[in-house]
Amino acid sequence: TQRRFQKIFEEAPPTKPSGGIARPEVFADMELKAKQLVQNIGYVGAGTVEYLYNAKNDEYFFLELNPRLQVEHPCTEGVTGVNLPATQLQVAMGIPLPSMPEVRRLYGIDEHDDTTVLDLDDPATKYREIKKHVLAARITAENPDEGFKPTSGKIERVSFQSTPAVWGYFSVGANGGVHEFADSQFGHLFATGEDREAARKSMVLALKELKVRG
Repeated sequence: TQRRFQKIFEEAPPTKPSGGIARPEVFADMELKAKQLVQNIGYVGAGTVEYLYNAKNDEYFFLELNPRLQVEHPCTEGVTGVNLPATQLQVAMGIPLPSMPEVRRLYGIDEHDDTTVLDLDDPATKYREIKKHVLAARITAENPDEGFKPTSGKIERVSFQSTPAVWGYFSVGANGGVHEFADSQFGHLFATGEDREAARKSMVLALKELKVRG
């Protein structure tokens, strides 16, 4: 979900039946095309291939390749169990993806199993079934009376308590502030559940309990 060309809600996975809109077989093709793209250009490291998906006819269109981690990367981490910043550092150290314990677990291989070969170049290699859903909500400083334009100012207090279903982080605290030349986002909440509806309910409750004074 976007507002003023900026994402305010993100979620994973995007596939049915978890609650997403994409057919699993179409999403699998999107993943394959993304892998072929980065291989063809010789890209090494963490990155994000973005598509535009038409839910009416299940067509998708390439938008861009971001050569970095996205701010919403915890959504991917939440459903895969793979720490992306740590994975990025290991790639930079020259460690192959098939040798990383978290990646091997994602593909259903026991972390103590060092004999099974994980061939990520084989199209038949599939990761384990995703059995959870993650929703993210960006917390931003915006003025609704001016079309939600970014705003700045002092923040006196941020009150939020993480739970087993929802966690969050904030770049400002008590007696802090949002600078007029900085990005309007100063926090991020992530809710997890067995499906989209469970994650949504946890997110709604967390947003209701979040308090920001300034």
